[in-house]
Amino acid sequence: MIKVLIADDHPIFRDGLRRLIEDSPNIEVVGEASSSQEVIDAATRLRPQVVVCDVRMPGRGAIETIQELKRLLPDVAILMLTGQPEDHYALRCLKEGAAGYMTKGSATDQLIDAIRKVAGGGRYISQNLAEKLVLTLDKDRGARPHERLSDREFQVMSLIAMGKTPKEIADELILSVKTVSTYRSRVMEKMKLQSNSDLTYYALKNGLIA
Repeated sequence: MIKVLIADDHPIFRDGLRRLIEDSPNIEVVGEASSSQEVIDAATRLRPQVVVCDVRMPGRGAIETIQELKRLLPDVAILMLTGQPEDHYALRCLKEGAAGYMTKGSATDQLIDAIRKVAGGGRYISQNLAEKLVLTLDKDRGARPHERLSDREFQVMSLIAMGKTPKEIADELILSVKTVSTYRSRVMEKMKLQSNSDLTYYALKNGLIA
């Protein structure tokens, strides 16, 4: 029996995943989590074989969450889900130890296959995403400005580009407004941008936000 932990901050989506998984033989959902800290605590307590985790959740960034899970549970297979066109996150996640990366749109048809594959020690990415990653690797772009950002800086940058206020960002990432402002300053300095509108333009131009 493959034991799975579901981590997503949207209860309706978690419920849908649970029903899909529990309809499949030899797979069971042993727990759910709605924030990065909850998934770390639950995984440590429940010892699942697979963690199905949303890329964007309150608390730590995706990379930090993967790093901590792999530090505490080296054998756990982490399958990351994304609801937005965040292909740039895929390589980061896979390099840090995620066993799979797929979009929520493809999850209904492919999730069970992905869970079985990563539980068996394999890796899983959708064909569409794989093609995009190959194209990205083939392009000799060098390090683009946003690739110099840390995971947390990238999170803050993305949320600013989406039009979120400092207070909204602070609430979503469980940070203080002052800390968000500090991250914003670092982002602007590293990317050599002057304003939020510059940042939004850059993010749209580079396909970092929809």
